[in-house]
Amino acid sequence: MPKISQRAQHMPASPVRKLVPYAIQAKQKGVKVYHLNIGQPDIETPQTALDAVKNNHLKIYEYALSEGNLEYRKALQDYYHTLGFKDLTTNDFIVTNGGSEALSFALSTLCDDGDEVIIPEPYYANYNGFTCNFNINVVAIPSTIDTGFALPSIEEFEKKITEKTRAIIICNPGNPTGYLYTREELKKLADIALKHDIVVISDEVYREYVYDGKQQVSMLEFRELKENCIIVDSESKRYSMCGARIGCMITRSKKIHDHAMLFAQARLSPVLLGQIAATAAHHNDTEYILKVREEYTHRRNLLVDLLNGIPGVICPKPKGAFYCVAELPVDDTDKFAQWLLEHYSHNNETVMVAPMGGFYSDPELGKKQVRIAYVLKEDDLRRSVELLNDALQKYRIENNL
Repeated sequence: MPKISQRAQHMPASPVRKLVPYAIQAKQKGVKVYHLNIGQPDIETPQTALDAVKNNHLKIYEYALSEGNLEYRKALQDYYHTLGFKDLTTNDFIVTNGGSEALSFALSTLCDDGDEVIIPEPYYANYNGFTCNFNINVVAIPSTIDTGFALPSIEEFEKKITEKTRAIIICNPGNPTGYLYTREELKKLADIALKHDIVVISDEVYREYVYDGKQQVSMLEFRELKENCIIVDSESKRYSMCGARIGCMITRSKKIHDHAMLFAQARLSPVLLGQIAATAAHHNDTEYILKVREEYTHRRNLLVDLLNGIPGVICPKPKGAFYCVAELPVDDTDKFAQWLLEHYSHNNETVMVAPMGGFYSDPELGKKQVRIAYVLKEDDLRRSVELLNDALQKYRIENNL
């Protein structure tokens, strides 16, 4: 038998995908599964993007440029100019295979084995995967559900900085919590980064989906961070085109950009068809974004109200993205989520959720929480909560809770 690397043995399982085999088994038994576990919207991709792929006249699907083809980078430049960042040029963008690769490039460029990154938690579970892959240590600063996962004291960040600290990673608005950073919070993070000469990596893939009249503040607004800021962006959630695998890494720092390009060249190129689709999606997209934001606002309000109507459930209202975190009256949400797929159905239907243990550095902190994505239409959300309510009652009886 071949030897398996320590890196592979310590790689954490995805809390979103590790239950997929149980979902497949449930479906094979004829059970309908409502997927609230993953951020895969049922919102249609813009028709302009679909048509651009369908109607392209390419004779050869050739390699794209390692940094991304110019036409798409020009579309990104124009998009960011509309956000107010008119100093950005096409040379500030590296097109990536999804936001995941952008994060991979950022960490690869900044960190060596044993270095540290500070992340407020709970955080996007794949941050654990990437840092584990590169042998980077996560220094987590916990937030709590009783405050709606408000950012911990900025002073707590500075206490965690050591000689091995290379970056602070934030997701704004946040996955899984939907928390939205204020300008004041971000300014304090910027000041700390400059003081200690570390980098803020800001994951802003949910930028468009902010609610209640609020606006997302990008780390790009703090121009003093020219050498100390990386933005991770993606088209996956903006245009409901997760399968296109197109994102980008943005930095004003030529030093960071040029070194990240070495990793971009090593993987050859980003997806060509994805760039064609994304370029088209960016044209005249205002109406699309507004319509989708309105739909997510409705779904959020509906879901959070219904969840809070279940006895024992606590669910703060998120300010952005399309996730909420709910605390359930169970002993262990990993066990409960698996039970939902293996042993529970009502009228041949069940629901799939994401246990929150994998969204924390210490899984115990998420033992009674789940992340729920409001990416399904209203009728499906209503039915999902009905199932969840019924399942909780039966699970608690079976387990004497």
